[in-house]
Amino acid sequence: MRPKPGDPAPDFSATATDGSTIKLADFRGKKLVLYFYPMDDTPGCTAQACSLRDVNAEIVAKGAAVLGVSAQGEESHRKFTTKHKLNFPLLADTDRSVGKAYGVVGSGIFGVARGLAGAYERVTFLIDEQGRIAHVLDDPNCPDHGAEVLALL
Repeated sequence: MRPKPGDPAPDFSATATDGSTIKLADFRGKKLVLYFYPMDDTPGCTAQACSLRDVNAEIVAKGAAVLGVSAQGEESHRKFTTKHKLNFPLLADTDRSVGKAYGVVGSGIFGVARGLAGAYERVTFLIDEQGRIAHVLDDPNCPDHGAEVLALL
């Protein structure tokens, strides 16, 4: 099941682009933009990541951090981050445990097809300072995703 606004955000622990381990608990007391995307370096995912990159300073100024999550590994994430100069970590969820906890793996007909291909649904969760889901964006507008997020923070 996908968490809804008001629900506690599911705990997670995953490896970041730089090889460190990042946990939900690391963000207690601040807001978190946790976005799931299908695959590194595809047109929609690149537009979404670059949109968030371009407004990341404004997101930080509003007391939030950004984390991207997909099922690709650290090396893929490092290449994607370097190529597009991303200024936030990506989490390598190769066992899909984070994606499953947030219900972004394989729901609906298209979700099942994406899940079989190893790709997540495109969903963003805004998590508040207490670790609760504040907003869920089920179908973000990739090129304008940064603006969508800013409007909700």
